[in-house]
Amino acid sequence: MLHERRSRPPLSPPGNEKDIPVTADVEADSWAATLTPRLAQFVAVARHEHVTRAAQQIGVPQSTLSRSMARLEADLGVALFARHGRTVSLTAAGRTFLATVDRALSEVDRAAESVRADADPAAGKVAFGFLHTLGTETVPELIRAFRADHPRVRFQLVQNYGESMLQRLRDGELDLCLTSPVPDAPDLVSRRLDEQKLRLVVPDDHPLASRKRIRLAEAASELFVTLEPGYGLRRITDAVCAEAGFTPKIAFEGEEAETLRGLVAAGLGVALLPPPAVPRPGVAELTVTAPRAFREIGVAWLDGHPDTPPVAAFKRFLLSRRGQLLPR
Repeated sequence: MLHERRSRPPLSPPGNEKDIPVTADVEADSWAATLTPRLAQFVAVARHEHVTRAAQQIGVPQSTLSRSMARLEADLGVALFARHGRTVSLTAAGRTFLATVDRALSEVDRAAESVRADADPAAGKVAFGFLHTLGTETVPELIRAFRADHPRVRFQLVQNYGESMLQRLRDGELDLCLTSPVPDAPDLVSRRLDEQKLRLVVPDDHPLASRKRIRLAEAASELFVTLEPGYGLRRITDAVCAEAGFTPKIAFEGEEAETLRGLVAAGLGVALLPPPAVPRPGVAELTVTAPRAFREIGVAWLDGHPDTPPVAAFKRFLLSRRGQLLPR
């Protein structure tokens, strides 16, 4: 469907500025699209108050700069300069316009410097997302090891559940993320890096607590505490329980694995969880012998999205850790 272009009506030139030609029909999607190419030229002329000197500074012919300023005034329908032979001075409208244009161009300068700094090979930025369960030990160790060779690279870290991070990848807010399950989507590229066994966690006074190993079907009658729907570990829990022949009865749904481990210690239920970074009192952790209970950890990024040098370096580093991502 074609969209009709907006037309801005010309402004009537005030008072003694009737000699300024007024464009009958300035067509543009916005004033910015029409005026931006001439704004830096306008600032140069305003600073020098002399078209020839301004033209020499910015490296354009004097006649080209004169025509550009005339067209700028015509598009606006306002006289920005009063002419005095070879020199010019700003009108009241010109001074008002200059103050705003200065601020706008300064913002453009800052934006350009910011994106250039983020792409700097030695000191750029990596926007990196990861699961809550990887934040205690795995991610800090990864960043420490990477920064041994790239000490000035900066990280913008986002800790969240998998689906939220994948959406942030798609929105351009993240460069890379560690997630589980490893996503399989046409707009994403993902690589499996490691796998982690899951354990059945029970209170330390539970009848099963004296066991070292268990078939998951033996816990079919237990109440489970799990992560909320939408979390990768919740999908894995539901799938493994289904493979064991039952649907878990849910006592509580949370957002963080260590919270669930604490609730297990309080006797609220049992849980299928990855190993903790440090042992937690009040629980026993049983190896699940059947079905195979594990989760795959992988790195994902947006397909076709160009990498800055620091992002490319960190991606190579992560891929080099395949099979060695998690502590053994």
